[in-house]
Amino acid sequence: MEITLSTSILRPWQIEDAPSLARYANNPRIAENLRDGFPYPYKLSDAEFWISKMANASNALILAIVIKKEAVGTIGVHLQNDVYRKNGELGYWLAEPFWNQGIMTEVVGYVTKFAFENFDIHRLYSGVFEFNVGSMRVLEKNGFVREAIHRKSVIKNNRIMDEYLYSRCLI
Repeated sequence: MEITLSTSILRPWQIEDAPSLARYANNPRIAENLRDGFPYPYKLSDAEFWISKMANASNALILAIVIKKEAVGTIGVHLQNDVYRKNGELGYWLAEPFWNQGIMTEVVGYVTKFAFENFDIHRLYSGVFEFNVGSMRVLEKNGFVREAIHRKSVIKNNRIMDEYLYSRCLI
């Protein structure tokens, strides 16, 4: 599976992507917007481990965002289970040199449409830390609505903050 968009290419991760993943992910401005499972500093060994783990991921679609033959970010839909089985959690990040160019807006739009057409889900959701206004705008441009603010629910870098929950539903 390889999808060519106007701004980037989406495709499965390859072990050859590890050097560019490590280079772009090793950025505190990326790590501060993601869960603690995303390490900082981000080393080549972290990239190799993560890529090998994604090769065996079940109940998820995880794609590399490729620009000029370099993996510069990722987007994923993690299918939920039990009473949440008709939901998918959307997560993504993009290397800082590519911010504010419309790339993530296009990528989120494509993956949202793909997820609704190819998975047995009726709702996609994404949590955003209170200061990540850029990510909020990306979601809003793609028809996601803010459905909740989880007050003081996130602890990141010893800072307690709100998480904004965005969703888009088919029904």
